[in-house]
Amino acid sequence: MKKQRIALLGATLAAAVALAACGSSGGSSAGTPANAADANAVVQVGSLYEPQNLDNTGGGGQGVTEAFNGNVYEGLYRLTDDGKVEPLLATGNTVSADGLTYTFTLRDGVKFHSGKALTSADVKYSIEKVLAPDSKSARKSSFPEIKQITTPDPKTVTVTLATRSISFVYNLSYVWIINDQSGSIASKEDGTGPYQLDSWKRGSTLTLKKFADYWGTPATNGGVVFHYFTDGSALDNALLTNAVDVVTSEQNPDALPQFSDNPAYKVNDGKSTTKLLLAFNDRVAPFNNTQVRKAISSAIDNKKLLQSIWGDHGTLIGSMVPPTDPWYTDLTGVNPYNVDTAKQLLTQAGYPNGFSFTLDTPNYDPHPTVATFVKSELAKVGITVNINVITSDQWYTKVYQNKDFQATLQEHVNDRDIVWYGDPTFYWGYNNPQVTDWVKQAEQAPTEEQQTELLKKVNQQIAQDAASDWLYLYPQIVVASTKISGYPVNGLNSQFFAYGIKKG
Repeated sequence: MKKQRIALLGATLAAAVALAACGSSGGSSAGTPANAADANAVVQVGSLYEPQNLDNTGGGGQGVTEAFNGNVYEGLYRLTDDGKVEPLLATGNTVSADGLTYTFTLRDGVKFHSGKALTSADVKYSIEKVLAPDSKSARKSSFPEIKQITTPDPKTVTVTLATRSISFVYNLSYVWIINDQSGSIASKEDGTGPYQLDSWKRGSTLTLKKFADYWGTPATNGGVVFHYFTDGSALDNALLTNAVDVVTSEQNPDALPQFSDNPAYKVNDGKSTTKLLLAFNDRVAPFNNTQVRKAISSAIDNKKLLQSIWGDHGTLIGSMVPPTDPWYTDLTGVNPYNVDTAKQLLTQAGYPNGFSFTLDTPNYDPHPTVATFVKSELAKVGITVNINVITSDQWYTKVYQNKDFQATLQEHVNDRDIVWYGDPTFYWGYNNPQVTDWVKQAEQAPTEEQQTELLKKVNQQIAQDAASDWLYLYPQIVVASTKISGYPVNGLNSQFFAYGIKKG
């Protein structure tokens, strides 16, 4: 089944560094082309993540981020494949002494694909679009309260915040700058990136062509075609038959030997930020009981689960924080697998004979398999799991929006998203006032060092509370023909910069 992960943005600061030309690799990349690169060659990309629509504030999903972010649309800043923040459409910014007012200067010579010149009005419109009441952007609540956005001249944007936000510039890297006259972009686009949309054949392909008037370094290829598949086997076969040049995220570990043992292909182990969660609704019994949550975490053999699905790939983390985040600590030992401990905790919580609950499970791999494994593991401690398989759209409405669930499985894609545990209104309902306070303090911290120390405390506390059960961290496996190079390997937050790919 087609996979749709939820990209829920956390908040942090990454310092802005000097601009690297957009046509460069912009982070980790891989591959060495066998022949000289052909600047007119079209790169064929295989993916399981077709967009729902083309608007990242309108429920476009992971697919629109993968295809459009950095390729078609750009932000004031860019988050590179290795997690750095670089100025892009902004040349830089100044910040007031109280940390509340940011002034951005826009780059000269930038045009939208429609031909309209970029102005400060477009930036104001784009930020307000993300924050609008009807916005479905997962990044919406990451932003601090904005008191005012002014445009003193066409090249200058001034944003005044209600409170200090150390992550504000980082968060802006997720805001696409859109022509303020473009209207709905659900089925069209008007960005400033190195590519523009050529065609979108739903259920099949999305084609990007080079934008002739691009302000920066042109793409190193002649265009990109994203081919969409509904199952991993068909995707792998497309790579083997040269129908595609690269697979953005390999989801079938059993298929890897046919590529790793073949000199025509390169298998890349990138750094993933995608966590698979067994998320509890901490508002409802019995999951409002910390001992129950800890019992469940101890009853599930996460190592066995990971190996059964990914073999030697993937990582156990014991928390919401992957090793690439600054506040990472190995917490796999906090709630270790121990059936006897799980039974003792259930007895202490008042459930010596266990209980039953419904697990809402997305219908795409690996969730049904994981749900069956969880059911089997919890049966050993007397807990009965009723699996309810639902679609991605049903999950979004039932679980994320309406919070009508007991427990669920879900992938969280973004880096640095631990801050959601400081928001009691979030779908999983975790509510620890101390954690909420630490998250607020971290956001208003004057230095990154202070922010890091506070979020390490958050990381430790949510693990102690078993706020969720973090089953494992996905591997990021990019498989490509050796005829191409310059592709991103980390897939940070689902983005896939195609402009630096060279094809022999």
